[in-house]
Amino acid sequence: MTFDTTFTNGVIAVRERQLLGEKVLRFPEMGAGEVLRALSESGFGGGESETEAIVAHEEGVLDEFIRTYAPSEAEKAFFLAPRDFHNMKALIKAERLGVSADSMLAPEGMRTLEELKQLLEEKKPPVPPIGDDATGTEIGAAVDRAMYAYLFKVCFMRPVLKKLLAFRADMTDILTAFRAESREEAEALFVGGGKLKKKHFDKIFSEDPEIRKHALDRTAYAAFYAACLAAEGRELPFTEAERMKEGYEVRYFFERRFALSGKEPFLYYVFRRRAEIGNVHMILVCLKAGVDAREIGKRLIGVN
Repeated sequence: MTFDTTFTNGVIAVRERQLLGEKVLRFPEMGAGEVLRALSESGFGGGESETEAIVAHEEGVLDEFIRTYAPSEAEKAFFLAPRDFHNMKALIKAERLGVSADSMLAPEGMRTLEELKQLLEEKKPPVPPIGDDATGTEIGAAVDRAMYAYLFKVCFMRPVLKKLLAFRADMTDILTAFRAESREEAEALFVGGGKLKKKHFDKIFSEDPEIRKHALDRTAYAAFYAACLAAEGRELPFTEAERMKEGYEVRYFFERRFALSGKEPFLYYVFRRRAEIGNVHMILVCLKAGVDAREIGKRLIGVN
């Protein structure tokens, strides 16, 4: 099917009016019940009253939008194939632990669960080779590498998607470098595929504090790296860096929002909707757990 830019952008223009927008900024100051009422009044959640059901409904609506209006298989795979790899991890880990994978599974992406099980049984690509003695972390890293390799291949003719993938891959590897006990451990877990080179990681792992501090100066990752260093220096979780990573795509398009063309409005809308659904989920969970409003605000993603 040929992508009809005018028609799809018209559909997006209508759906954009249903976005929660700045309402999300007020939710952390409200009680969980108030937020649920506000969501219901906005038509968010399909009339569901439980957090997980609300999120599942909205994700299902967005998935259907992606399947219906994606400009090509590349965009469809970019958004939906990661679900397949998440489910692949769940199925592998569940089988090795001898437990049910049901509680670990995400909604189906490009493939059905039966198709995934068949691929795993036959060990066909994109299933990566995984040793029988691999730990859960090693399984996760192997599947993540396979996911990035698959997405880079599928999105080869889509420069914007390739750029977004590379940036996310690099941010993932930077965080891995900070969390690992050694360079050897980090490199075994890297997903690869990004723009950073060996020389950059040589500086990140340098024992010279000044070299390490300025490892990514004058790169696109300078602010992200500074957030990682700040958290490490204060012995805090990498919350801000994670927030920056998860909100990168929305920021990327927000900064270019007045010059979007072609397939970009579709991408921007999907990223905003995903960020919005994720924010609502996080807010409701945190409010019910009694988390301070300021802390919840710090975790919001893609809110400009």
